[in-house]
Amino acid sequence: MKKFLLCVYALALFNLTLWAQNGSGPRMIHSKEKSAIHVPPQEIEAGLKTIYSNLGPSKIDLYNSLQEWGIVGPANNGGYAEFIAMPFIPKTNSHVSQVRVPLKYQSGDNQVNLNIYGDSGGVPGTLLAGPVTVTNLPEHATCCTLAVATFTPIAVTGGTRYWIVANTPLTGTGSDFQGGWSMVVKPDLPMAFMSSPVDQEIWFGVNAAELAAGEVLGTIP
Repeated sequence: MKKFLLCVYALALFNLTLWAQNGSGPRMIHSKEKSAIHVPPQEIEAGLKTIYSNLGPSKIDLYNSLQEWGIVGPANNGGYAEFIAMPFIPKTNSHVSQVRVPLKYQSGDNQVNLNIYGDSGGVPGTLLAGPVTVTNLPEHATCCTLAVATFTPIAVTGGTRYWIVANTPLTGTGSDFQGGWSMVVKPDLPMAFMSSPVDQEIWFGVNAAELAAGEVLGTIP
């Protein structure tokens, strides 16, 4: 049985090395830009509409590529997994079929799982769809391609909170991944992170000064 705890943290901008290890808080990665050239994201498939997005209006400045929430598989972190979740609330009843988020690669196997979860008191609850494995992620501190995960269409209810979760397998291929999820700046909005031993899965709710960036696509209704 999964356990979920709700905590509120006042997050400040710390260097990755200042975060205590083994479950004390989410990692925040600050980087220098690796390339002044910003590459536009992949084109959206015909027929898909935006159900939710916090991406920027410009295709070459969709998100803050220099700040990322860290994602670390347990094989790269002494048995502790550190995962990130982005909330979204559809305005109307819809069917989600695709998620596009700025995930970046640092080390380990170059792959991450994307999932859709329901809400449980302000943190991810029941797994609704996934995992979908995305591979060949770009290096951190680059912009503006997106990791694209396509799902069998799943019905979501307008006005209800859902979560996009980026995680890794607990063992085997992909469990040594280390990378990040680029941010947008939106103060005092909820987010969630998971940092726990591999035999547990405990999500913590936070009011994040920098929300993980991304968009959710599908059909309306």
